[in-house]
Amino acid sequence: MRKIVLLDGNSIMFRAYYATAYTGNLMKTSNGLYTNAVYGFVNMMNSILSIDGLTHIFVAFDKGKKTFRHQAYADYKGGRKPMPEEFAMQIPYIKKYIDILGIKRLELDEFEADDIIGTMSKKAKDCFDEVMIISGDKDLLQLVGDNVKVCLTKKGISDLEEYNKDNFASLMGFSASQMTDYKALIGDSSDNLPGLSGVGPKTAVKLLESYQTIENIISHVDELKGKLQETVKNEAEIAKRTKMLATIATNAPIEYSFDDLEYAGPNLNELHSFFEELEFQSFLKKMNFKQVEKKEKQENIVNYHFNELEETIKVLECSNEVALEVELDGDNYHRANILGIAIASENNGYYLKAEYLKDDKLKKALTLSKNILTIDSKKTYVSLKYQNIEISQFAFDLILGAYVVNPSYGNMDVKSIFEKFIETNIVFHEEIYGKKATYDVPNEEVYAKYAIDKCQLLLATHKIIEEKIKTNDQTKLYYEVELPLAPILGDIEMQGFKVNRNRLNEIGTYLQDEIKKAEESIFALAGHEFNVSSPKQLGVVLFEEMKVGKPKKTKTGYSTSAEVLEELAKVHPIANLVLDYRKYAKLYSTYVVGLLDETSEEDPKVHTIFKQALTLTGRLSSTEPNIQNIPVRTVEGRIIRTAFVPSNEDGWLVSADYSQIELRILATLSKCSNMLDAFNNNVDLHASTASKVFNKNIDEVTKEERRMAKAVNFGIVYGISDWGLAEQLHIMPYEAAAFIKKYFEIYPEIKNYLDECVSKTKELGYTITVYNRRRYMPEINSSNAALRKFSERASMNAPIQGTAADVMKIAMINVYNKMKEAKLASKIVAQVHDELIVDVVKEELETVKVIVKETMENTVQIGVKLACDVEYGETWDLK
Repeated sequence: MRKIVLLDGNSIMFRAYYATAYTGNLMKTSNGLYTNAVYGFVNMMNSILSIDGLTHIFVAFDKGKKTFRHQAYADYKGGRKPMPEEFAMQIPYIKKYIDILGIKRLELDEFEADDIIGTMSKKAKDCFDEVMIISGDKDLLQLVGDNVKVCLTKKGISDLEEYNKDNFASLMGFSASQMTDYKALIGDSSDNLPGLSGVGPKTAVKLLESYQTIENIISHVDELKGKLQETVKNEAEIAKRTKMLATIATNAPIEYSFDDLEYAGPNLNELHSFFEELEFQSFLKKMNFKQVEKKEKQENIVNYHFNELEETIKVLECSNEVALEVELDGDNYHRANILGIAIASENNGYYLKAEYLKDDKLKKALTLSKNILTIDSKKTYVSLKYQNIEISQFAFDLILGAYVVNPSYGNMDVKSIFEKFIETNIVFHEEIYGKKATYDVPNEEVYAKYAIDKCQLLLATHKIIEEKIKTNDQTKLYYEVELPLAPILGDIEMQGFKVNRNRLNEIGTYLQDEIKKAEESIFALAGHEFNVSSPKQLGVVLFEEMKVGKPKKTKTGYSTSAEVLEELAKVHPIANLVLDYRKYAKLYSTYVVGLLDETSEEDPKVHTIFKQALTLTGRLSSTEPNIQNIPVRTVEGRIIRTAFVPSNEDGWLVSADYSQIELRILATLSKCSNMLDAFNNNVDLHASTASKVFNKNIDEVTKEERRMAKAVNFGIVYGISDWGLAEQLHIMPYEAAAFIKKYFEIYPEIKNYLDECVSKTKELGYTITVYNRRRYMPEINSSNAALRKFSERASMNAPIQGTAADVMKIAMINVYNKMKEAKLASKIVAQVHDELIVDVVKEELETVKVIVKETMENTVQIGVKLACDVEYGETWDLK
């Protein structure tokens, strides 16, 4: 049996994007490339390729240009919103994926994907036992025939609604040959095709049952009654035009033969590289790696030794270098138990159960060793320090080394990091322990060998990475910034940031009251109670019952996103109430409940985990909990900060916050004289900018003018566009364009610098900070405009934000060391954005303030005066 599947590429990729975009939390690679549409498309194709009996397959796309239909009707498809940039940048990858699968695809001038499918369907029905068309577009239903069926996507590809010659009439109420007549009667809003005024689906079906075609309806118009007769007479030409435009062409020039469309499977090498590039770890795991040719295999014959204490100690004391891995029974090393440790040197691997860590000789050997290589030095440091074993320095950290070489490597599974440099047969961590829901510790021999294997690979890999670091001139960044920072972050995490649990409960009561007030007001406007947290129920209330604004559909119902609600707020008060409800509910669940769960009466401190190798820019992020995301600009967000307190009742929290550090770095990197003068003379930069833009004395600048100048100053760092600035300032785009033009006239060096950033990145393929931190931009030379523009904006910001991150990391190291040298009891407890927070003992307040301010302001010399605002208070809410 021969079966061909014809795919509407546009329809499927749109479904793949919007099925995963409605939450607003889009998948991205560590390089910042959006991938949710590609990921969804791959999942859909996996389902399609498993269709029983499939022998041939073909994908059709729209070319994105005007077709013969536009010539016949200028408003064809008019009113469609432009494709989101986050989606547009993914289309080349979707097409590349189809090519890797070995599937032919086609797009043609003058013709749409429907026409290509229609032409192919007409040819295929005489050559195949079955022709299966998959799309989300009902226009294709007109192609249903004897051996041609159309499957409409409902939920992904797993839920298809099949239309065939046997069920079509029962599903639609008319035959497939009448589909275009049906469209002529009711129109098609998706293509901006008008139907007959006042004619809906029920009336259309009745008319087709009586008259079969639109032409017959028009010729029998006198038999119709009332307003319908008048409508048909007045709009007959519109209906005929709509039918013509809705009719799929079957004469598209297709040169492929059916032999070309036989499915033979993907190119496994290219598919593996593709999944690696887009960081699709779940798909990589499913591949048969034995079929993929990769780098030359690193052959290591490992001699496994289990629980040989004396031999292990001897290796630690005598080896030039040893690899060390601490194996835990969980991901959070502040809570997990140590299963054991693995040590490797040359071809020997040693594993010791956790109970051996009580041995004094082993403790001493670990503590004194200066040649330890490890995979994650912070995890190793913290885990062993909880056992009273403190390794003061590490010779190498795999994750940090890979991160410095390429920041996209830092967030990978250990197996994937190794495979960036050598071939390995080691398995993914999840294959040993399972995923979160199915997490389970296997028998000891399994995880003991796994730990030793990781150590052996570390020995084989570290010199390759170190050589790359040296070649890239990143030795100082790695050995003087990232490596020494890791144990410092470990100490900060272990110290913890105290939370006043009673205060949290008070905040919880306040937020619950606000949630209830908002809910009651919503119910009063809606006229009844419902689950406000349910987007589905909320959508029905807003758009069906209250008919507020114009609804926007998603695959699960009406969109009630923040963006939609903000628009609705302009026309109805219920939208603002829903936004308030969500704001309070999120603060309550994320911070009140979340922080109470992370703390206890016995230990009221949060021990957040700082992610040192996650962001592409070099900045730190945190998790469990994510203290970086605690709002600071809203009143409610600042209330959450009042729950963070010093660990001593009479102590203080000191906050040291770099002032406008990114703008200062922009000034020095661009050598902008006007901006450097403002900073070095302590002049208000935003007021100074406003005075120059508006051509007035700085003392005459209004708050609004300063606010506008501030938006431009900070926006320029992120490559803000005319439209972006206009939206932010609520002005017209041409006004924003004039503002930016004037700005670059005042600061011409900045314009030159940003242009140079783009051109240099296009030449090198990466950006670089003052301290040689790289960020690779593979799409900056892309032929796809959306991908290219995204990378161009990122290339302007990365050197600035990355240098700011480097400065903060160096400052942290220096502040920590100076406080340690001074033997202070006060401790750093957090680093958030440009802010360092210190838990201060009362008697040390003035000393800490001086150390922190002087160190942070003078930690580096980059050609501009750094300023640090130091404040203190009884809680973290210091403003």
